[in-house]
Amino acid sequence: MAWAPNHLARAFTHSTRVVSVPETALEISLRAVEDQLKICGHKRDADVFELFLSQKELTEVIDLSRFKKLKYLWLHHNKLHGITFLTRNYCLTELYLNNNAIFEIEGLHSLPSLHILLLHHNELTDIDATVKELKGMLNLKSLSLYQNPLCQYNLYRLYIIYHLPGVELLDRNQVTEKERRSMITIFNHKKAHIVQSIAFRGKVDASWNPRSPFKQKTAQRIPPDFSFANNVDKTVFDDPEDAVFVRSMKRSAMAITCLNWDTVPTREEKYLDEKGTESAQMLTITLR
Repeated sequence: MAWAPNHLARAFTHSTRVVSVPETALEISLRAVEDQLKICGHKRDADVFELFLSQKELTEVIDLSRFKKLKYLWLHHNKLHGITFLTRNYCLTELYLNNNAIFEIEGLHSLPSLHILLLHHNELTDIDATVKELKGMLNLKSLSLYQNPLCQYNLYRLYIIYHLPGVELLDRNQVTEKERRSMITIFNHKKAHIVQSIAFRGKVDASWNPRSPFKQKTAQRIPPDFSFANNVDKTVFDDPEDAVFVRSMKRSAMAITCLNWDTVPTREEKYLDEKGTESAQMLTITLR
């Protein structure tokens, strides 16, 4: 049986077809970075100040330490699980990682210049590990963590404010002075007790014992020969009425002055009396 020319061409084409190999996660990330550099027209890594890599279906990101002057990085709406690719980007000030699948943020402590960090809509569960990683960021002012499992913590917001006192905007809401006072009362009993002692000018016992928060002071005993005010009077009177009179005269006097309405003329007396009316008198009552 003879083969037709078109059958031979079809068979040759089928035998020489190239099977494409799927790209790895790092190759997809590298291609996304290179495409962004071409769009921005950057030829040198030193000229890169920002990278927009959102909505690229990224599960991993290549090491970005070559961009030493990178300040703004958008990685939101991807499929990232971690952020270990950020190690030497010391100039990074704004990092957008919201809407991913991040379950840990190990590596963020190496970003001392970070000012804005968005981590909402992720899978962060360990609030202690998250706070520990963010504690060293002294310049961090804006932070978002809502829509993470760790937000189910009973005192989540006050806990974050207490451990990150430099944060001014948490979950798009301004941190108030009332919240700062509340978190001190809840998480720092010793400091709250000292603040109270200062507020009441030392009248509150500033010593703090968690096992015995209400420390009783030792009772002060009055010396036996101590006398004060009029409570102690050793004068002896033959007549009890004399004693009552003397003690009453030692008490402080209180004077009450009011108008004597009996001396105030009525309407008829004021306008019908031919003689001039006298001025009203003041009545003073002294009490002891």
